[in-house]
Amino acid sequence: MQEHAAGLPETHGHEETHQHEPTGFWTKYIFSQDHKVIAMQYTITALLVGVVGMVFSWLMRLQLAFPGQLSLIQPDNYLQFMTQHGMIMVIYLLTAFLLGGFGNYLIPLMIGARDMAFPFLNMMSYWTYFVSVILLFAAFIVPGGPSGGGWTIYPPQSILPGASPGSEWGIRLLLMSLAVFVASGTMGGLNYVTTVLQLRAKGMTLMYLPLSVWGIFVASVLALLAFPALFVGGVMLLLDSLAGTSFFIPLVNQFGRQLGHEGGNPILFQHLFWYFGHPEVYIVILPAMGVVSDIIANFSRKPIFGYKAMVISILAIGGLSFLVWAHHMFVSGMNPYFAFWFAIATLAVAIPSAVKTYNWMLTLWGGNLWFTTPMLYAIGFVSTFVAGGLTGLYLGNTAVDVPLTDTYFVVAHFHLVMGVSAILGIFAGIYYWFPKAIGRMYNETLGKLHFWVTFVGTYAIFFPMYWLGAAGMPRRYYTNEAVTQLPPSSHELNIFITIAALTVGAAQLVFAFNLVWSIFKGKKAEGNPWKATSLEWQTPQTPPVHGNWGPTEPVVYRWAYDYSVPGASQDFTPQNVAGGPAQKAKASGKTKH
Repeated sequence: MQEHAAGLPETHGHEETHQHEPTGFWTKYIFSQDHKVIAMQYTITALLVGVVGMVFSWLMRLQLAFPGQLSLIQPDNYLQFMTQHGMIMVIYLLTAFLLGGFGNYLIPLMIGARDMAFPFLNMMSYWTYFVSVILLFAAFIVPGGPSGGGWTIYPPQSILPGASPGSEWGIRLLLMSLAVFVASGTMGGLNYVTTVLQLRAKGMTLMYLPLSVWGIFVASVLALLAFPALFVGGVMLLLDSLAGTSFFIPLVNQFGRQLGHEGGNPILFQHLFWYFGHPEVYIVILPAMGVVSDIIANFSRKPIFGYKAMVISILAIGGLSFLVWAHHMFVSGMNPYFAFWFAIATLAVAIPSAVKTYNWMLTLWGGNLWFTTPMLYAIGFVSTFVAGGLTGLYLGNTAVDVPLTDTYFVVAHFHLVMGVSAILGIFAGIYYWFPKAIGRMYNETLGKLHFWVTFVGTYAIFFPMYWLGAAGMPRRYYTNEAVTQLPPSSHELNIFITIAALTVGAAQLVFAFNLVWSIFKGKKAEGNPWKATSLEWQTPQTPPVHGNWGPTEPVVYRWAYDYSVPGASQDFTPQNVAGGPAQKAKASGKTKH
């Protein structure tokens, strides 16, 4: 591997890539094999799907704030909105955007390659993802509508006739969609891993990689190992629904009639789902961590503190994520001895996460901070990740988790640590790389307005939910009018949360306007407006053209964090600049300022 990184010919077998740029509309923009175009396709599709998921969350919040006052929202479609919202946000928005969007755009540019290792497979991965989205939304036009079995689709409730909305074709289309999505994720993951290992520019060793690439790389490995569990579980559940098998369905008497299943085990599905589900948290959060690390280093004008420790913590988080899945199942009747060990493993994940947090703080400490919009979002990510992660320590304790698991305490924790943090990381990356991808600058004032409303608003949404959960407000309920233990103030708090959610949603219109306006009217961007050191900012053209690097690929001489090096002529030295002073002990993580 080292021989490859240091000594292969500059073209890496892609000598013709930059010479055969497609000229037709269909091959250039629709069925493109250019990683940058495919990244845009993933980005636009995932954002549009995410808008639908956000609208579903508004409908749920309106019902909770004003129960029974909107005829559109009934118990059945409330459950359907909840199921679709969860699936869309976790799978079809966050996973697709962070791996398909950022992964496609950043990996070749950051490692000095011309494109992905398998461009045709890359194109197929997007269109397979697009088919999975079509299948997901097709459930709205079949009898019974989409599944209302919850985003975890636990059997037997999710597939028994009449047990939940959409328990026939709704759940079947959802399972088909998930299977197709896994196929897309597998094609993409293989491409990302192979590209990082095989197509790095001359001199680009693994310990010279930016942390964004490390985050996406490890997340791709996790996806390749975790997605098969979801695929197998989904196919087996689909067979239980369509073919009458009994993988997960036990002997059931429904209204005095014995159904045609026996011998299945619903708990087995929970194991398969969460063996995928918990690594999925880090499939989403690790790329965001990498993006935030690069942004914090850049706008602190300092080398990232403890680079080697950051890489090791990414690897440790990835490994530990496969050892903690059953903490989602503490209420399933698990043997207390097993619960004890899963609780220990769950708490152990906090160690590498804390290492990353300390290193972000120490990078910020004493830096020459530029409070640009990407920097604000990066700091916001650290804030919500810490707030959500600390409350996860409670849920990792079996005795505390059992009474809290079906309350809004879990909703608040999960949304802060994964949903909000990942979305703040996405916004940070969009604003940061927008000038490179589009060639124009966005409006900084609108960007900061978008940040402050989103950041403050998300805390206004989810912090009150911790109190509601501790007070006993159950999650997934259409109405809480019959929950007698809730104090009267809980209703007013639900109204407050709903207003905050609608306000945050409105702020996304500012984001959309800023990006669309800036694409056409924004100030033309310099090639490296942030004075960054990593390779993507050193391309000959902005935006990068087909093949990225023109006739000659870059050669790498240093790591990605040579900021404010004593004796250097300026406060940053790009990776492809030879000679001059360099940050010492870069691999060990020791920094000298």
